[in-house]
Amino acid sequence: MSLTPITHALLEGAGVRHGFFTRQGGVSTGLYDSLNVGVGSNDDPAAVAENRARLAGWFGGTADDLASCYQIHSAVVRVAEAGWKGERPEGDATVTAVPGVICGVLTADCAPILLADAEAGVVGAAHAGWKGALGGIVHSTVAAMEALGARPDRMVAVVGPCIGLESYEVGADFQERFEHHDAGSARFFSPGVAPDKRLFDLPAFVLWRLEQAGVGDAAWTGHDTRIDGARFFSNRRAHLDGEADFGRMMSAISLG
Repeated sequence: MSLTPITHALLEGAGVRHGFFTRQGGVSTGLYDSLNVGVGSNDDPAAVAENRARLAGWFGGTADDLASCYQIHSAVVRVAEAGWKGERPEGDATVTAVPGVICGVLTADCAPILLADAEAGVVGAAHAGWKGALGGIVHSTVAAMEALGARPDRMVAVVGPCIGLESYEVGADFQERFEHHDAGSARFFSPGVAPDKRLFDLPAFVLWRLEQAGVGDAAWTGHDTRIDGARFFSNRRAHLDGEADFGRMMSAISLG
């Protein structure tokens, strides 16, 4: 099966190569069927390496051209001046102004964000789980792109497949933590089934963060990873199903 990543008109209009890759089109089997690119998973390392090579090949490059961090749910951004040849520095976003570098992030419910300023020739990829989104990964990614010559008002950003509102139940204390940080965040929570439960709208919260950072235009692809097991890996679904592990998907962007 060939790779058929999800793309979005905002980024297509920016003239950059990008894709929110699904779990389809790889060589992994079992829990990891089939395009698992998670080096940290318990999948066969040879299969993961082949999957990463296929993904890089879709961009016209090799796995050495990938710039993807060892993700730690932080606000740390790395600038890639070349492909990392398999190195994975700690962080949760990568930005570049160098054609051929493939900036990528891994997710399995967290929100991937792909950003571009076509005029400046700067792109970036960020990994935003609730912790990173609350802690500033969006603002730090935008700032890192600015340092390379980009302007927030010229940027476009797309939030890719992630866990959606109806799938993301959290405790009431979770909402309190967000409200303590920023009172405006209350609107991203809805009542859960039980009085002490809430539903959290991660993609909407990330879009709000992009708006706060001054990004000119942003959108969500609209895909909920938990409810579509045929297309997406999901940490939450794996946990609910009692599975021992789960695969990871990559969302990536390149200047060409």
